[in-house]
Amino acid sequence: MNDNDRKPAFERLVRPHFDRLYRLAFRLAGQRAEAEDLFQELLIKAYGMLDDLVTVDEPGSWLSRVMYNLFIDERRRFRRRRMHLVDEAFLPGDGIEALAGTDDPVRDRERLETLRQLDAALAQLSDEHRVVVLLHDTEGYKMEEIHELMGIPVGTVKSRLHRARARLREILTEGGTFS
Repeated sequence: MNDNDRKPAFERLVRPHFDRLYRLAFRLAGQRAEAEDLFQELLIKAYGMLDDLVTVDEPGSWLSRVMYNLFIDERRRFRRRRMHLVDEAFLPGDGIEALAGTDDPVRDRERLETLRQLDAALAQLSDEHRVVVLLHDTEGYKMEEIHELMGIPVGTVKSRLHRARARLREILTEGGTFS
């Protein structure tokens, strides 16, 4: 593909998936700065692999799979570095607090508290369980899409989703969030 055709092809194949891919990056990374880095890394990689991308039937699924692999690779590198970063959730301005906002202070406070408890419960799940439940229940990915994205059998996806939901129920019931 010549240079004049690359940019329009990239726009046509990738741009329609920006919103879903960014949400996936945020769900995987859990923090805005890391999500933005992951999303940008995906775009760079996708542009470099454009010749492959034009031959793919489902570019959204293909891009999601590439992003998931980039995320897993980065997690492995991070664990080897043993570096500690400041959690963005502890910084003022962004994070879960931005989700409340119904102009009803009591309802906002209750919703924010529920979101904090849910976020804390999700953090207690293993990466495999957290990713599956977020992809399926929050982002609406189908079992087959998660299978393709994570490279695991559909039966394993179902099993992880079932176990993740059961563990979340257990955590949230113990904490008094949902009795």
